[in-house]
Amino acid sequence: MDLERYAALARSTLHTVIDYRRWGASRFAAARLDFSQGQQYPRAEADTLLARALHLEPEDLAEFGAARLLDSEKRVTLNYFYQREMLRRPAAYITGEAWFAGLRFGIDERVLIPRSLLEPFIEEGFAPWVAESQVQRILEIGTGSGCMAVALALRFPDAEVDAVDISAEALAVARANVRRHGLEDRVHLHQSDLFAALDRQRYDLILSNPPYVDAAAMAQLPPEYQHEPHIALAAGDDGLDCLLPLLEQSPHYLRPGGILVVETGDAEEALIRRRPDLPMIWLEHPAGGSGVFLLVATAGGGF
Repeated sequence: MDLERYAALARSTLHTVIDYRRWGASRFAAARLDFSQGQQYPRAEADTLLARALHLEPEDLAEFGAARLLDSEKRVTLNYFYQREMLRRPAAYITGEAWFAGLRFGIDERVLIPRSLLEPFIEEGFAPWVAESQVQRILEIGTGSGCMAVALALRFPDAEVDAVDISAEALAVARANVRRHGLEDRVHLHQSDLFAALDRQRYDLILSNPPYVDAAAMAQLPPEYQHEPHIALAAGDDGLDCLLPLLEQSPHYLRPGGILVVETGDAEEALIRRRPDLPMIWLEHPAGGSGVFLLVATAGGGF
């Protein structure tokens, strides 16, 4: 179905904000879309798209429930709904923005949609494992949109943050987000495959949400994930193609007592099998489960 036929289903009979909220939520639920990259529920996703089409925030919609949409507003809203339902394009790419750690970021298909098990730990400053007063240099591996680098810089206002990504396209997005938050003086972006382009700096904290989706899981991802950069998701047969080199190289870039924090997601079990020798501390996520480990660098250059 093309956009014009899709819009014709609704344009002549739907008029108010509440009409479009209900119609979008119903259509999205019936289509069995995947919401794991966004608002988690059909109604919330419809509200997000409708609000941005109207230059509002989702929480504003209830106040304007009886307001009638202009024809121009209907066109934009139905275009957004069409992309989400029929093209299975994630809402964040449609609106060009996403939230992370309470901060708004500009994004597009050059980067993953911001979401990470690391978010609450960043907001907490990795307490009790990290003392804010002792953090002067931070490194993020695989920065993508730059959302974690920005969040880290704001959470640790006295620290310098280096952020690397292998993708020049991703770094262009990150650079715009660093400017957006006024952090050009403290967040430094580098194109690098892991540590390859870095000098032998020593960091107090290294953080990474690397690719960790194994081949079997990649083959089963919902269509929404096909819009995200493959390089930021796929990590070989067992999901460890990036995690293992990261673990091998990290001790050379941490000061003694420095902290490495890494998200492993579903590769957690595979990593434990491959590296049972490492004294990984698995952090409990506030919503339950883990998928994030912490390691402390020793004076001997290891963990």
